Amino acid sequence: MTLRYLRSALPVGAALVVTLLLGACANLLGEPTPARTGVGTSPGTAGGESFSLVTPQEYEQQSPTLGVKIEIEAPAELKALLERHLDLVRLGSIQREEVDDTEWARLIDASPLQVRQLLQTEGYFAPVVRIERAPGRATGQPDLVRLMVEPSTRARVSRVTIEVEGELERGATAGDPYAQGMLAQLRNAWELPEGADFRNPDWGDAKSTALARLRAAGYATAVWSGTGADVNVERNEVRLFLVADSGPLFRLGQLQVEGLAAQDPETVRNLAFTRRGVPVSETLLLDFQERLQKSGLFESVSVTLDPDLNKAGAADVIVRLREAPLQIYTFGVGFSANTGARASVEHLYRRVFGLPASSRLKIEVGQLRQAWDAELSGRPNERLYRNLLGGAVERLVSDTDVVLSQRLRLGRAQDTQRLERLFFTEAERSSRRIKAGGRNDALALSLNFHGGWRDLDSALLPTLGETLAVQVGVGQSSGTDADRGIFGRLYGRLTVYRPLGRAWYGQARVEAGRVFLGSRMVVPDSLKWRAGGDESVRGYSFRSLGPVVDGAVGSGIVLFTSSVELARPFLDSMPSLWGAVFVDAGNAAATTKGALKPAYGAGVGVRWRSPVGPLRIDVAYGNETRKARLHFSVGIAF
Repeated sequence: MTLRYLRSALPVGAALVVTLLLGACANLLGEPTPARTGVGTSPGTAGGESFSLVTPQEYEQQSPTLGVKIEIEAPAELKALLERHLDLVRLGSIQREEVDDTEWARLIDASPLQVRQLLQTEGYFAPVVRIERAPGRATGQPDLVRLMVEPSTRARVSRVTIEVEGELERGATAGDPYAQGMLAQLRNAWELPEGADFRNPDWGDAKSTALARLRAAGYATAVWSGTGADVNVERNEVRLFLVADSGPLFRLGQLQVEGLAAQDPETVRNLAFTRRGVPVSETLLLDFQERLQKSGLFESVSVTLDPDLNKAGAADVIVRLREAPLQIYTFGVGFSANTGARASVEHLYRRVFGLPASSRLKIEVGQLRQAWDAELSGRPNERLYRNLLGGAVERLVSDTDVVLSQRLRLGRAQDTQRLERLFFTEAERSSRRIKAGGRNDALALSLNFHGGWRDLDSALLPTLGETLAVQVGVGQSSGTDADRGIFGRLYGRLTVYRPLGRAWYGQARVEAGRVFLGSRMVVPDSLKWRAGGDESVRGYSFRSLGPVVDGAVGSGIVLFTSSVELARPFLDSMPSLWGAVFVDAGNAAATTKGALKPAYGAGVGVRWRSPVGPLRIDVAYGNETRKARLHFSVGIAF
């Protein structure tokens, strides 16, 4: 026996309409006829537990005219479905006098067919349905109707056939790589494959997802020209057939930009980072929109495709913008166990002297760190590269010394969806004053590359993804009582985030650096490293781990740190408040010959993604100091 099951399950609501109409007609015939009993059977599946819509206690508390008590014996998965949609259940709580025995008989006789129709939507095509009815009016009790459902085995998908029409079919036949790749993806990513249990909701979801994927790939007007589910009841199998009409492939034509006043249309076109004629996919539109948002030039951004079929070969993309203010000041306060309390002010000017360039100036004053940082940056070109000129002055205080650094750089930066690149030349000078006495100066001129890659589910509290930072530099240095010479510098930092089970999350970090230079050479202190602090080895104060020279901790030419952390939300109702346990290890050294002895720290912490910014509190025990240390950081910008 084969049942043709098209688009969705057989209409269930039709049975309700017919029943209500028949009920209305029956009420015109006169008084009810005497009660009767009966049992009905129909193909159907197993087991379950009893469910009563009206308990005897509830019946006694209600009007004595309440007419029917209904019990359903079915698996828990199916009980809720029958409770919501079965006409017999819906009408079972009305008063006895409102429906006569003839009408009740019609409701009961219609129930097996309606049960089969409902169970077909869940993939059960051969259920056994039994109905028992016992009158209770003579004893002052409601009539009893018991429905027993045995659903048997859910049908499985035995075959899936997906075909296409329109431009996608023509392109795939002609050997177009984009069309062939899209057709393969449409078939391979189908969400109700062979061997899967068949359910009508899953069938509908799979069709919606596949059509959305096709539209997102540039076939914006794609529709299903035909879909069907062919059910073989005897073999308990379902064959799925689908034909998609892709319509035309929309390709990029003109950008229609709205809302510009101070900024240049050329900047918007460059941020599209694509060429005319490429397919207008959902990814292309979203990436373009995100680049406009990250540029910092606009308060609101909307990028949409004009779905005009007559212009599909050169479609318009409509960009609606609202520009950000030309100047803005940002004030911030915060506290960190690394550098203590701090306050900052930042000024951003988005149109310097009327030119397509932005300037940024930030001043930060804290207990252990004072800094001035400025940058003048041009607009991105068609490859998203922008030129920049920057400078910085930083004064950093530790337990044993004070380091003053000045830096001037000229470079070229590129920011894409996941990747950041910065090429620059830099002149840097540092002066280190040791609190116990003594001073060292160093000067360096270098060529550098800094790269960053990120793929995170959240910037504030990530649970899945990776970040990677890489730094490469080569230059010439000189300093106090040191030889002039060539040096090289390498640095890398990898952080991985992963969910572990149902509620736990893991984080692992490894960081390493090395400066290559002669034995009588020096480089500015900011090009070397120390360990310890919030983002390094917890349990130790900021920049407190490094080579000790003359009783003072200095910076090393070798760095290695690592960290492993497990965290989970305290409560399911508060997903932004986490608890964590962690172990850190690492140090910095002046040489590579066995001098890098790791220091260990371990502890517990709290993470809170607060409305004003991320807050982190850690208590860590340092193995070297044999003391516990509080690490606390929070930042607020306004």
